[in-house]
Amino acid sequence: MRAARLIKMVLLLQSRPSMTAAELAQELDVSERTITRDALALSEAGVPVYADRGRAGGYRLIGGYRTRLTGLARGEAEALFLSGLPGALRDMGLEDAASAARLKVSAALLPSLRDAPRSAARRFLLDAPGWYQEPATPELLPPVAEAVWDDRMLTARYRRGDGEVERELAPYGLVLKAGVWYLCARSGTAFRTYRMDRFTAVALTEERFVRDEDFDLPAFWAERAQEFARSLLRTEVVLRLSEAGVRRLPYVTDRAAAEEARAAGTKDDGTGWTTATLLVENEEVAFGQLLALGPEVEVLAPASLRGRFTAAAEGLAALYR
Repeated sequence: MRAARLIKMVLLLQSRPSMTAAELAQELDVSERTITRDALALSEAGVPVYADRGRAGGYRLIGGYRTRLTGLARGEAEALFLSGLPGALRDMGLEDAASAARLKVSAALLPSLRDAPRSAARRFLLDAPGWYQEPATPELLPPVAEAVWDDRMLTARYRRGDGEVERELAPYGLVLKAGVWYLCARSGTAFRTYRMDRFTAVALTEERFVRDEDFDLPAFWAERAQEFARSLLRTEVVLRLSEAGVRRLPYVTDRAAAEEARAAGTKDDGTGWTTATLLVENEEVAFGQLLALGPEVEVLAPASLRGRFTAAAEGLAALYR
């Protein structure tokens, strides 16, 4: 433990002109007295740590000293590519590895470039979860992430419908979508997607699987996400849309379904209105979405949905009369 702290202290001093005992203590989560002892130990080991006295004093390395301890370990290098996702790193148990990787990279940079990490952090931030929701970290995410990193098979229990099923999975990748974690895994010969918050138990095995080199996680996710969104659209509604309604339709309902409806729609002669068939999830969802178009849409079918709009229009007319 102390050896790791001493290495980190050297890297901190190598990445900055000087640091006070208080700053080092805060970074290393120890007391200032411990920093004094550690600096003495480094000096005795041949690392040229120099202590400047006085109010503006601190610790620094002298003589252009450069450690050779900046080589990245595999786990740190992999975590570094996710360093723009602090929440995701924390959820997967990789926060410490990413911190060590960033520190090593900072120490290896030329003095003129050492403000690059701070400069980038001040300008860019990725906030993955959507609005109006509290993202919950799946309890079983860290062991699954470990299996993904190590290409290890795992046995998992998964909620499906009213019961649970058990599967042996080859975990290929994790995806964070709008604050929800998904596992892309091979079950048997088929690749499938699982919501992490539906896992009730996981157990890593000693067996490692051989990755299919043709598997492309971004492409796989894009295809499955599109299939999933499409599978939700099971109900057809027939609409008449004004020109403004046609323009605004993609902003209130599924964009792909709206584009298909607009492309296949037929214009009414002389009115400028368009009749189109739109795929929606169900009547309840369609009512909430299409209500946002107000007088720019008329529902023609199904009759039950048209009846809901009739009642809503009458209620609004009575309210604003």
